Amino acid sequence: MFPLSSYPFLDALWLMIVFFAFIIWIWILITVFADIFRRRDMGGLTKAIWIIFVVLFWWLGVLLYLIINHNGMADRNVEQMKAVKAQQDDYIKSVAGPSPADEVAQAKSLLDSGAITQAEFETMKAKALG
Repeated sequence: MFPLSSYPFLDALWLMIVFFAFIIWIWILITVFADIFRRRDMGGLTKAIWIIFVVLFWWLGVLLYLIINHNGMADRNVEQMKAVKAQQDDYIKSVAGPSPADEVAQAKSLLDSGAITQAEFETMKAKALG
C-alpha cells in the first residue's frame, strides 16, 4: 500500500542521504556558476574555459574551482553584501525623510539666516520633536 513499506529502513535512509547530497551538489554548482559570471577580473575566454571545465568534469572542475578561488569567492560575497546593504540604507533614508535632529538643524539655520523668527523656530522645533 505504501511505496516505502517494502524498503528496509536503511535503504530509505540511504535514499534520503543521496537525495540530500544531490541537492547540495546542485547548490554548489549554482554558487560556482554565479561566482564565475560575477567576476570582473576574468575575461570572457577564461570564464568560458571554467564553465566548460566544470560542465565536462563535474567533481574535478568544481573542487578545483573551490580550491583555487575560495578566498576570492568569500571576498566577492562580502563586497556584494556591502553593496546591497548600502543600497538598502540609501533607499530607506530616501523614503523615511529627515530625522527630527535634521529638521531642528534646518530650522536653526533658517533662524540664523534671518528667514524665520524665534517664535517660528520654536514652533518648528516643537513640531519636529513632538
